Amino acid sequence: MTEPTITVRDLAHTRAGDKGHAVNVSVIAYDEVGYQRLERDLTEARVMRAFASVADGPVRRYQLPGLAALNFVIDNIRGGGVTATLNQDLHGKSLSSLMLTIALPGNQPSDETKDGDQG
Repeated sequence: MTEPTITVRDLAHTRAGDKGHAVNVSVIAYDEVGYQRLERDLTEARVMRAFASVADGPVRRYQLPGLAALNFVIDNIRGGGVTATLNQDLHGKSLSSLMLTIALPGNQPSDETKDGDQG
């Protein structure tokens, strides 16, 4: 039996907005341990791989440690973004759901977590 995979959804929630050919997705960690894991493992390259079917990139990541959040700007959404395409699935809200499905390496919320101790 395989171990469960940790996804962004396990560590954070998201907010998104679309502006023309770009989408902005904020990933807000539930706690500091989750933020540290996201900061380490949710890279621009990993996000670009997840969004490759809907965007040409590049992806830029901004760290907001005071908010325990990462902000991603994903450029060149295919079809020109929500205002230029008939594709309903390119809205920011749908793309934030895509962000939540990204699998992270390992199967524990934190490599430092041992025996359920998150301290």
